[in-house]
Formats: sequence, structure tokens, C-alpha cells
Amino acid sequence: MSRSADMFARANAVTPGGVHSPVRAFRRVGGTPLFIRSAQGSRIEDVDGQRYTDFCMAFGPMILGHTHPAVLDAVTAAAAGGWSFGTAEPYSLALSELICSRLPWVENLRFVNSGTEAVMSALRLARAATGRSLILKFDGCYHGHADAMLIRAGSGLAGIADSAGVPPGVAADTVVAQLDDIPGLEGLFAARGPELAAAIIEPLPANHGLLPQRQEFLDALAWQCQQHGTLLIFDEVISGFRTAFGGMAEITGIRPDLVTYGKIIGGGFPVGAYAGRREIMQLVAPVGPVYQAGTLAANPVAMAAGLATLERLTDGTAYLALEDNGRLLEEKLGGTPGLRLQRFGSLFWLVPDDAGSGTVIRSPAAFPAASESRFAKMFHALLAAGIYLPPSPYETGFLSTAHSEDDIQALADAVRSSLDAP
Repeated sequence: MSRSADMFARANAVTPGGVHSPVRAFRRVGGTPLFIRSAQGSRIEDVDGQRYTDFCMAFGPMILGHTHPAVLDAVTAAAAGGWSFGTAEPYSLALSELICSRLPWVENLRFVNSGTEAVMSALRLARAATGRSLILKFDGCYHGHADAMLIRAGSGLAGIADSAGVPPGVAADTVVAQLDDIPGLEGLFAARGPELAAAIIEPLPANHGLLPQRQEFLDALAWQCQQHGTLLIFDEVISGFRTAFGGMAEITGIRPDLVTYGKIIGGGFPVGAYAGRREIMQLVAPVGPVYQAGTLAANPVAMAAGLATLERLTDGTAYLALEDNGRLLEEKLGGTPGLRLQRFGSLFWLVPDDAGSGTVIRSPAAFPAASESRFAKMFHALLAAGIYLPPSPYETGFLSTAHSEDDIQALADAVRSSLDAP
């Protein structure tokens, strides 16, 4: 028995499913999940000593690669001075000033410990700012595991809970629309617009495959929100500081009222943030009536990691390197028979699909149903070749500045070999 298998058996005795986040259990692909003991650059190493080229990158935060020297130095220096004070401290101020100085739509921000906390707080704030209760989300977008966001489309405009334990009353306060459907969006706002406190969307949905949205759809959403006094929330937990320093707000030119961040903003540490216009953010305690707090929020070690990471993204050279890597991946695998490759910058989605890359999937309804079992086969073939992808056909892969041309060539070779295998 491998050490990973032994540890997984032990973990199942003390942890639900043996993991602390469901996708890690390999339920979508089968087999025994890896227990990773170290990582450096584009490589991870499991407890059995097997090394893999990593295209999951902790589901997105490691944009500079694992254990980047500058981030490691910053974290080490911060930890040497103490890792949690429960007070204001300099690193969070420096990181806040850096972000606010570069992103015009971020006039104020508040750090929390996760993307889920950021979304939960932004929704509460939107309800307070508008005096309304109803929230609009989009089928295929993921916003963390707060009750209000674990809702999927039901009949008509009603949302229904997508998890046990979500009260019906919470589900009733969330309505669900379809991505890439302007007429449906217009109809929903015509029916419920005056009740909507906020519309929240991943401007680049990346949790049910990678589903790039048309500019005209995002523009239509922004216009409807403006017409109905509904706050627009961009969930940029994944896309923020990934697609550009300013994320999709920068790329689309749309200024959301509120925005949520995570992943890269903490340099791989547990950090989230919600941010937006000053007059809205000033409703947050202690200056306003909207309560939100956190014992470990903005702790110096996490803030130092985030600051060191973002400082290395400000001059734009990292994004040029990331785009070069993305283009190289597309050159190597684009148009491969039986494979769908959808890419946006350094994010990519690889899944077996006979329709291939000739069309772009923009909504979960178009997901190829037969792809799940075929992806599992491809995943394990790549694993045997020393390539680690996210262990689900619905997850997005990530490139980093640490990935080399050889890394991308190895991925392309392994994918083609897996598709050719009987």
C-alpha cells in the first residue's frame, strides 16, 4: 500500500470523506487522492516521493509558482515578528494602499479569511445599502459555501437549495438566471428588478468548466443593475489579479459596485477581501451598521504573502509571461480531435469532447454529458505520466510564471497519448 493510500484510510477515520474540501477526495475521477508533502516552482511531490508537474496550482493562488523565493522571504520575515496580534498592523495597510491606488473601483476594502466570507459579507452589505433582500446569481457560477449561494435554478424564477441544511427561506431570497442569455436576463429584471439588492456573477465563470462570457452579456447585466438600483457584485476570487492585475473589471471596463477577491490576493494563504465604492463600504462596522469581524483577518503573515505576490505583478511582465504560456498551450493542443480546450489568459479547461474546440461553451447546460468518465481516464493517464490536473472535469487548470515550455510540452504530449489510448 502506498503512503498516500495509508494516510487516506487513516484520514477517513477522523475526517468526513478523508479530506477537508470535497474535490480533493478524487470522487469525480476515482482512485486514491494524493497526499502532497512539498512543492517548488511548477512541481509538487507526494508522500511516496513521486513528483508531478502541477497544473492545478492550489486551484489558482500560486500564480508565481509554489514557494516563490520573494514570497517565502516575506512570510519568514513577518512570522519572525509574530503571526497574529488581533490588532491593526502595517502589512494590511500596505496591501490595502497598493490595491486601492491601482484599481479605481476599489475605494475601500476589508480583508477576511476566505472567498466565502468575502461573498457572505458583500451580500449582507448590499442588502443594507439597498434595503432589499433578493439576490440574483447565475447558474454555473460558484460563490463559496454560504447558504445564500448554495442555490441552483428551479422552476420559473425560484431558486432551490443545492445542499442539505439550507433553509427554504434562504433559498426563497435567491433567484437564479442563466449565463449568456440576455432575453432571460431582461425578463427576470422586468419581473423582479425592484426587489433585487444585488446581482452577483463570476465575470469569468471558472467553477463549472471555464465559461467565458460575451462582453455584451456582461454589459447588459451592468445596464439592468443600473436601471433598477441593483448593486453589481463581481466575484473575482479566481479572476482577480489572475487575468490582469485588475481582473475582469479591468478587462471588461465594467466598474462593479462591489467586488470580492481571494486566492492570489493572499499569495496562497487564507485571505479574502470585499471592496468597492467608499459610500457603500463605509456602511461596514465600526463606522456603519453592517457588522463583520474576524479574529485572524489581516494577520501579518498572510498580508505579507499577499503583498509580496502583488508587488511582483504590478509591472505587467508576469502577465505577458502568463499569456505566452497560455498561447503555447493553445498552439500545442488547440484543435486536437476529441478534446475541448477553452482558455482565457492563464486559465484553461481541458475535457474530452467530440465537439472539440470549434465551439465555445458559455453555460453549464452545454456541458458534454459523456465527458465525465472520459475525463477520469485522461486524468489517471496524465497522473501516470507525472502530470497533475485538478481532479474533476468541472475544474479549471492554471498556468503560472514558473511553468516552462518543457512543462507545457509534457502536458500536451500526455494529453494526446491519453486520447489515443484504447
